[in-house]
Amino acid sequence: MGQLQKIKPTTSENTKINECLSCGKSEDIGKRRYCSIKCRQRLRYKLDIRTGLLKALNARYATFYFTEEVVVMDMLPYGSNEIFSYILPRTSGKKPAEDFSRMADILGNAWWAEKNRTKKNYLATRHVFKQAAKNKKSVGSIKPVENKIPTIGKTALIYLKLGKPDLNSQELKKTIKIAYRKQAKIHHPDHGGDTASFRKIHMAYEQLIAWAKNPSFIKRRGFTDKWFYEGSKNKWVQPTPL
Repeated sequence: MGQLQKIKPTTSENTKINECLSCGKSEDIGKRRYCSIKCRQRLRYKLDIRTGLLKALNARYATFYFTEEVVVMDMLPYGSNEIFSYILPRTSGKKPAEDFSRMADILGNAWWAEKNRTKKNYLATRHVFKQAAKNKKSVGSIKPVENKIPTIGKTALIYLKLGKPDLNSQELKKTIKIAYRKQAKIHHPDHGGDTASFRKIHMAYEQLIAWAKNPSFIKRRGFTDKWFYEGSKNKWVQPTPL
């Protein structure tokens, strides 16, 4: 099986804070999730063109992530409660997208070699499963998490100095009003504030109060720190925002 490892990664599977979720770069990235759109698109492309392998392995769910040392693909087949982990050491000077392609080539070649030898797809799939690393991960670690993202814009929250967790308050309207009064005391023209800034704060207040009366969310399935594959859609999804 080439250089695939049958051991667990020695470092955390979670990508570090403020590192590009496609290549791991951290320099000059700030609070962005990716160093560039092209970098994100490059990894998505590499993942998407190898979905045939996951279909051959009858994958229900899969995740892809990486550390400085390895790239990892965890997979849960249909009809199974066992997670199969494929781990490949990183190649010096190569991006995770390129290492994933190398991993897919190793697994794909192994599948086809066994298929040609036995003439049986299921035996080829079983052969590839035997190359997976043994682990004690729970099924929940690979099943998709559904994240509810408020439809209210970030700008309104910024003007009132609120965060997304505040939107889960049991007394949301009261929370919004308190935040508005606090900012109004600072920015109201009668208190020496700027008229334009106060107008934006008041608009943010109205937007948040309107949202509080009828909260709406966008639901996204996936993980915040891993790329996620869903077999029913045969599609990879980038890490979802917090």
